Amino acid sequence: QVQLVESGGGLVQAGGSLRLSCAASGRTFSSYAMGWFRQAPGKEREFVAAINWSGGRIVYADSVKGRFTISRDNAKNTVYLQMNSLKPEDTALYYCAAGPLVTMFNAYDYWGQGTQVTVSS
Repeated sequence: QVQLVESGGGLVQAGGSLRLSCAASGRTFSSYAMGWFRQAPGKEREFVAAINWSGGRIVYADSVKGRFTISRDNAKNTVYLQMNSLKPEDTALYYCAAGPLVTMFNAYDYWGQGTQVTVSS
């Protein structure tokens, strides 16, 4: 079992930055790939970024490539999402998830409750 708790969301102006954190409990954190997803009102949950267990493989959605950076610290059981140059269209509820290194949300085994990111224009 892995329990995930996101933090770091908030309200920011366009062009600003936020750093999301996802703290995991459970001894098997380092064996999972970790992903970030987001869901805006009325839209489907979409893939943002994912990182494998060692940090050696990373995948980004085209919409965030060059602006967002995913990283993890296995010693702290935490995965991060550094978000720069934020745009109003990045507004969403952001979730972290543990599972395989894929972009499909339904392949992930464990989910956090989400943290809200709102970008004003």
